[in-house]
Amino acid sequence: MAYVVTPPATVGVPVNGTGDLFPVRRIFCVGRNYAAHAREMGHDPDREPPFFFTKPADAIVICADPKNPTKVAYPSATKNLHHEMELVVALKSGGTNIPVDKALDHVFGYGVGLDMTRRDLQNQAKDMGRPWDMGKGFDQSAPIGEIFPASRIGHPSKGTIQLDVNGKTRQKSDLNALIWSVPETISYLSGLVALAAGDLIYTGTPDGVAAVVKGDTLAGFVDGCGTVTCTLV
Repeated sequence: MAYVVTPPATVGVPVNGTGDLFPVRRIFCVGRNYAAHAREMGHDPDREPPFFFTKPADAIVICADPKNPTKVAYPSATKNLHHEMELVVALKSGGTNIPVDKALDHVFGYGVGLDMTRRDLQNQAKDMGRPWDMGKGFDQSAPIGEIFPASRIGHPSKGTIQLDVNGKTRQKSDLNALIWSVPETISYLSGLVALAAGDLIYTGTPDGVAAVVKGDTLAGFVDGCGTVTCTLV
């Protein structure tokens, strides 16, 4: 039996220090997971249950070379594109109802990503009680650097997370400021869906989100987890 159209290619993210690729199955993103960002978005930063939205796997664009920024298209249908700098978790296995103390056993590695957001479309959807999909899950909305294996770097729970735009720092915080830790996030999400190898989790952004325009260069890093660098065109 043959496919009636050519199947889409598997999206792969380079694994640092190897010639291998991490195959992307799904992308889950955690909303408002740093207290200061929750406040700047007008919400209570207390530990309310985490919530999630998704992006399609083909929203990934590889932006791993800090010396040669990848060109990323400024999206259509927006006049208010925002950057959101995030630690990304790459899963090597999954399941349902994963205990917190077993969650890190399922992590292959970590990377650095940007959750690009058409804020005007997102806000309009919020106001109308509609889904955020077109504000969050558009083409090239998930720039990412390389994946660094946990077998080499461990499981970071602290360290600087920072994004500069045109050489000026916009976002800067520490991973220890996450409201929901990586193992807590994996455990909670596995109670909602069956996680599996190839899933990525964008773990939330610190405060300092703001608009960017064509020509801006975004350069971010997380200590020990690599970089993400792109120019909007």
